Amino acid sequence: MGPHTLIKRILYIILVIFIIVGIKGIDIYRKAFKPNVFIKNKKEQYFYIRTGSEYDDVLDLLYSNNLVKNKTTFEWASDRMNYKKNIHPGRYKLKNRMTNHRLILMLRSGTQEPVSLTFNKIRTIEKLARIVSYRIEARYADIMNLLNDNEYIKQIGFNEHTIKGLFIPNTYEFYWNTSAETFIDRMLDENKKFWDYKRTAKAKQMNFTINEVMTLASIVSEETLKEEEKPRIAGVYINRLKKGIKLQADPTVKYAIGDFSIRRVLSKHLSKDSPYNTYRYYGLPPGPIVISSISSIDAVLNYEKHDYLYFCARDDFSGYHYFAKSLAQHNKYARLYQRALNKRRILN
Repeated sequence: MGPHTLIKRILYIILVIFIIVGIKGIDIYRKAFKPNVFIKNKKEQYFYIRTGSEYDDVLDLLYSNNLVKNKTTFEWASDRMNYKKNIHPGRYKLKNRMTNHRLILMLRSGTQEPVSLTFNKIRTIEKLARIVSYRIEARYADIMNLLNDNEYIKQIGFNEHTIKGLFIPNTYEFYWNTSAETFIDRMLDENKKFWDYKRTAKAKQMNFTINEVMTLASIVSEETLKEEEKPRIAGVYINRLKKGIKLQADPTVKYAIGDFSIRRVLSKHLSKDSPYNTYRYYGLPPGPIVISSISSIDAVLNYEKHDYLYFCARDDFSGYHYFAKSLAQHNKYARLYQRALNKRRILN
């Protein structure tokens, strides 16, 4: 065999290898741009990447949930699109029949779907932390550790009694991978936005601090579900404060004994020694007894001016109240309500 023949054979072999590799490469390339995400019986599914995850963790999640059909083409595309060095935690919306290219672009850029977090009137910080931890990555324990850290809450302008006043009930959007610290920072920003010039000016006109407004709002919030009654009830308590009369608010007693479920406040409850028991102590409690609704806060800021000093639940259990200017009139309404409770055998 001559040298020319040998060179031709070598070139031929090299050409065949290039053709085979090229065909294989084109095949993989085509597969990379073909649908590779298949979600059973759904059009879309959310995919969560935890903070601190690495490339192998993402692969394990995708494969264990059977979200990627062809592992080879996904890893081939990931390598060429440099995804391994661009892992972003978050909540991602995977759509059925997504291509590798589209999936990796979304994950690599961190284009995640936000979550909606809603909370309304809540009685305890623990309940709030539980609700929040169900919606974002921050753990319940991490949120509670911050809110129970006296030094931390002092730095952000609150204390163990006033901390409920940080939270303004509403619907908020968060990225799922929000930490406990970032959640609190966001709540601080929202609190500052809420307490704008108009609301702050109204509080000053009342000679109330923001904490005092939030505290009274929390009591009003527990007294009635009837929105139209809230400004009138707020007015009753403000009248009592101005006259130096104890508030004698049943919700504060329930808070002091740690039981909001009781329907009837009895003498044994009134003896509880607590700064939150407004039957024993004058003035407002040291902080909110619940996380107030916005309507209750605004009801205090826009309280109704009148001469009422008392109110009592109506005996028809409609949720509305009788209002009275004198103790004699109030006692008459109170007896009607007590008889109605007895008739229904509501003893506690």
